[in-house]
Amino acid sequence: MGIFDFFAADIAMDLGTANTLIYVKGKGIVLNEPSIVAFDRNTKKIIAFGNRAKEMQGREHKEIRVSRPMRDGVIADFEIAEGMIRAFIKKVRGSAFSSKRIVVAVPSGVTEVEKRAVRDSAEHAGAKEVHLVAEPMAAAIGIGIDVDAPVGNMIIDIGGGTTEIAVIALSGIVNEESIRIAGDEMNSAIMQFFKKNHNILIGERTAEAIKCEVGSAVPLKEEITIQVKGRDLVGGVPKTSEVSSVEIREALAEAVSQIVEAVKQSLEKTPPELSADILDRGVMITGGGALLKGLDERIRMETNLPVHVAEDPLTAVVRGAGKIIDNLNHYQKVLIRNRRY
Repeated sequence: MGIFDFFAADIAMDLGTANTLIYVKGKGIVLNEPSIVAFDRNTKKIIAFGNRAKEMQGREHKEIRVSRPMRDGVIADFEIAEGMIRAFIKKVRGSAFSSKRIVVAVPSGVTEVEKRAVRDSAEHAGAKEVHLVAEPMAAAIGIGIDVDAPVGNMIIDIGGGTTEIAVIALSGIVNEESIRIAGDEMNSAIMQFFKKNHNILIGERTAEAIKCEVGSAVPLKEEITIQVKGRDLVGGVPKTSEVSSVEIREALAEAVSQIVEAVKQSLEKTPPELSADILDRGVMITGGGALLKGLDERIRMETNLPVHVAEDPLTAVVRGAGKIIDNLNHYQKVLIRNRRY
């Protein structure tokens, strides 16, 4: 491998609302960091990104803004997103980076304008050729499903901003549901719950930690009680409140129900031959939301289908995008078609 080849490596990226993961051809997954940027409010210069920026979240002063440029799985702040992509790529490849080809995973319900924004950001960050793939398709490839086969597979990919439900067969998506209810919505529900029921204000990071620690979709064998620190809405002073996993489950109930409802809608639109395949093979859950305790059990109860949580669900999408970049010719059919204006 010559020096030019080293700097012009093909890469795959899962540009998620919550986390960005990067796969470099021949090296595997080299980066997994939060999609967060800290920048100077006046100059818009990036001060920190990823893990370092997350540490600053909720603790910044008036000159610094900590922002998540991705919302609902797509770019919300074009300039900051581009800076973040560039910073992440530079981190994994050094300053002399240019990529010949890059595969980026995007939500299946993405609009033409949103696709354009992702393509432009990747090109401005140094990519010569940008390919897009739908997240559920990438997740299916990542967990080892043969997407070319004339067999139906159902994937539920629950990320930070979107839940993607897709039935896949013959290298294409037969039907899809993309709802903007996922991890972020669950965090918001927990924050609202504390505001309403405990009169305390908690930050996004605390809500995320509570969800991971005690959040669930079905009753737990042993319910848990935890101490939560926040700011008293009445007195304005720091306060500790005790909360049980039962209360957190109630807070998450609406978001979980909407995900289950979207799964049912997707099943209703599935052709009968593929429905039979799904009954035999079951449903696979990927993405960070797959780790919510009892979610697989809840979907199983509501659909009477076998439901499995993928191994290492957080990296399924980037592993799939990595397999695509490793064998681009073979996976040409699964890519989202380029539509130029």
